[in-house]
Amino acid sequence: MRTPLSLDRIEAAAHLVDPAFRDTPQFADESLSRHLGRETFLKIETLNPIRSFKGRGADFLLRQTGETRAIVCASAGNFGQAMAYTARQRGLSVRVFAAATANRVKIARMRELGARVVIGGDDFDAAKAAAREYARGRAGCVFVEDSHEPLLAEGAGTIGVELAPLRLDTVLVPVGNGALVSGVGRWLKADSPETRVVGVCAAGAPAMAHSWRSGRPVSTSSVRTIADGLAVRVPVPAAVEWMTEVVDDVLLVDDTQVLAALRLLRDMLGIIVEPAAAVGVAALAHHHVPGARVGTILTGANFAPELVAML
Repeated sequence: MRTPLSLDRIEAAAHLVDPAFRDTPQFADESLSRHLGRETFLKIETLNPIRSFKGRGADFLLRQTGETRAIVCASAGNFGQAMAYTARQRGLSVRVFAAATANRVKIARMRELGARVVIGGDDFDAAKAAAREYARGRAGCVFVEDSHEPLLAEGAGTIGVELAPLRLDTVLVPVGNGALVSGVGRWLKADSPETRVVGVCAAGAPAMAHSWRSGRPVSTSSVRTIADGLAVRVPVPAAVEWMTEVVDDVLLVDDTQVLAALRLLRDMLGIIVEPAAAVGVAALAHHHVPGARVGTILTGANFAPELVAML
């Protein structure tokens, strides 16, 4: 068993991470709460230079980086943007491997932020394998794997620090590779133990749900979901271990339910987020989730133009 994520480092990150990513809005919307039948808090992680929560972990990681000159990673888009943005501030080069099916808006944003993007592979996990192979044996080149490196999860855990004072009954967290739910869960289980931590996966990408239930990594042969940020086929073993310690349940939502949640957020809050960000709202609308005070995290807003036409 790996060492649990560090509460001390999460607390330190809550003060060290770039203020552009910290202390994001969190509030209960009356219309949405009425519609869902309980007080529902939303934490908005889209109002920052990369439009997602990923900057928290990337910034915290690179603050600890030593002699690295070049970073290699794989990304569906948001993690790559975070690495590009934070690395550029430190004079580091970043090469991001992305699948041929990756969101073209996210690809363009990674390039705008200075990353060299390499397109190839049928899905995210194939791109990750290519990134790992590229970095192997290259001097000064470090492969950074999202949800394997504790500092990334601990940086994301700062969201838990900010949510804890709300003393929610349940927090629903989107689950891609698992860093976010692991970091948030680690803090909440220590500081607000009465709060249930529930992960939400896309039904078309259930690998992390299967892995959490079995307590070991369980891969799937394919993924098919509009929530590209959650389209994980091969789980990261470290994240599975972290999740088993801090997550109370994992729910699945399908694309139809996600689209309904996106419309709900558009109509009741006037915001459009990417599909991965809406899965917590989808779960609240379509699953029995205990608690009178609940919350979820709107994790990103890097959506493809065609999403708007689907709403």
